[in-house]
Amino acid sequence: MNKTETNRFNKLYQRHLRLLKLQGKAQKTIDAYSRAVRRISEYFDCCPDQLTVEQLEKYFSRLVESHSWSTVKIDRNGLQFFWKHVLRRDWQWINIIKAPKVHSLPDILTVDEVEQLIGATRKLRYRTFLLATYSMGLRLGETLSLQVGDIDEPIPWVCASEKPCHCRWAISTVNENRYISAAEKAIRIVLSPCPT
Repeated sequence: MNKTETNRFNKLYQRHLRLLKLQGKAQKTIDAYSRAVRRISEYFDCCPDQLTVEQLEKYFSRLVESHSWSTVKIDRNGLQFFWKHVLRRDWQWINIIKAPKVHSLPDILTVDEVEQLIGATRKLRYRTFLLATYSMGLRLGETLSLQVGDIDEPIPWVCASEKPCHCRWAISTVNENRYISAAEKAIRIVLSPCPT
């Protein structure tokens, strides 16, 4: 960049930082968005306000090859902020960058890992919580909402719901209650009185 262009870039860059602060962005966001503006200006050795859509396509094509999708999305968001707030221009080229949707499975513990987890837990209330959650296949919210009245002792069934289950074995409504077969050991532990 020549001296005039460097001065123009510095003014725009300082305005960018100022507007990011005024928008209440976190310091890490400010750092990431400003890094995106610096990176693209260094790549083309010019002030970003002069870039064309073709140049931006080329830049992001190279960025996708050399960086993670996370970095690409952060750079896109940083440049979008720069275009929209600093340059006050319409952001027309957002569709050139679309990260693939990644669906990752949650970590699933093996039976041995669950046994180790429950065995290593010292407090009875936490051990009971973990045992009920894993042995009955409950969700976190369902275990937290579990009450003694939700357990039917003669038939080892549990009415699991994230909302309080006051219906005592009534027909469940869709997405509210689940009736789960429970291990006898889990029911005995859950129903046993807690030592004081």
